Amino acid sequence: MVTKKIAILGGGESGVGAALLAQAKGFEVFLSDKGALKESYRATLRAANISFEEGKHTEEHILDAVEVIKSPGIPETVPLVLKLKAQQTPVISEIEFAARYTKANLIGITGSNGKTTTTLLIYHLLKSAGINVGLAGNVGDSFAAQVIDDSFDYYVLELSSFQLDDMYDTHLDVMVLLNITPDHLDRYNYNFQNYTDSKFRIIQNARPEDTFIYFQESLPIQNELEKRSPVVNQLPISLETSVTPGGYLTNGELVATYGSSVFRLAMADTTLRGPHNAINTLAAVLAAQSVGIDNESIIEGLKTFQNAAHRLEPAGTVNGVQFINDSKATNVDSVFYALSSMEVPTIWIAGGQDKGNDYSQLDEVVRQKVKALICLGIDNHKLVSYFGNKVPTIYETQSVTDAVAKGLEWGQPGDAVLLSPACASFDLFKNYEDRGNQFKAAVKNLMMNT
Repeated sequence: MVTKKIAILGGGESGVGAALLAQAKGFEVFLSDKGALKESYRATLRAANISFEEGKHTEEHILDAVEVIKSPGIPETVPLVLKLKAQQTPVISEIEFAARYTKANLIGITGSNGKTTTTLLIYHLLKSAGINVGLAGNVGDSFAAQVIDDSFDYYVLELSSFQLDDMYDTHLDVMVLLNITPDHLDRYNYNFQNYTDSKFRIIQNARPEDTFIYFQESLPIQNELEKRSPVVNQLPISLETSVTPGGYLTNGELVATYGSSVFRLAMADTTLRGPHNAINTLAAVLAAQSVGIDNESIIEGLKTFQNAAHRLEPAGTVNGVQFINDSKATNVDSVFYALSSMEVPTIWIAGGQDKGNDYSQLDEVVRQKVKALICLGIDNHKLVSYFGNKVPTIYETQSVTDAVAKGLEWGQPGDAVLLSPACASFDLFKNYEDRGNQFKAAVKNLMMNT
């Protein structure tokens, strides 16, 4: 019998995990990465005797595969992928490949903003309630690598639009769609409908008994649901109306109804703040209810949850001025939610590599919340020109240490200094984590020297 060959494009966490699973399932495996592999991944592949190359794609070793597993970071428009599609070789994601080999129930989460927080919160609620659950997708370890042993009853998967694009047959038992706002449009021919269609792939294999949780005030979601009318158990979330079944926020209280179970908890009794986190929390509560977790366990989990770094993360207090690291806010929508959650006068640090931002949706929240703007970036002209007449005081810098010092100088006891950039980080930093870590280090240095 001839062994079938699977080629893998991209040697990051998902690619190496897919290689290990493919080998475990009896395929001949070849992994190719145009860049350099991390030493740890190189060592893993060598230890497993998996063929790989780096620094190039040797086409004849890829085009003869029966199937190709592609990293989500590789666009569909690269010549090699176009050649594969032209010869009708299936090109799929690690998620699609791994889902074939698991017996577990799958919970998938997508959205332009809030995916990671919601994914981590659902995972925490299930795990703290005693459910045997794994975490994968855009967070945690490779889904494919975990499926080799397939020891979990549930997986919670954070799914980007890029991962969804290469998913076809994966069946999700619980689907969460938090919002759809313009993002990554360079990958979608600058066509918002293409991006919307990508996000809606999360329900492409939905069955009537499955659960679909979504934020109903997201206009693109509303419009798409009217067009599609999916046959699935729909649980809307609202910040404006009392939806039942579903989840809503009323007078500071979170209410979620699933079947005969009615959940109630004051938002102030959770570890998350702001209207965007009300949506994220309600989505997590409904997901937990849908898999049978009782309300007492959910409440306990909500009180012990710690969010990932760089998402409205307290960075320290100096002379009564609170510093908050929201470096993950790389688009305007994220900043809108962050500023909306601020309950004190705020000095806002923004800037970086602009992604075609439209700042007009921030007008009202900036007027209400922001007392000063610090622009942290190489080219700040768009921020300065837009907010010049809207914010009383503006300062420009290319130093995070200087930005933090200026925030303290301008801050009064009780004020907050919020790093929420609305832009990519690549002008001054390696990535948003590097930006957030440098911000936290600068605050820590101030705390030690003040």
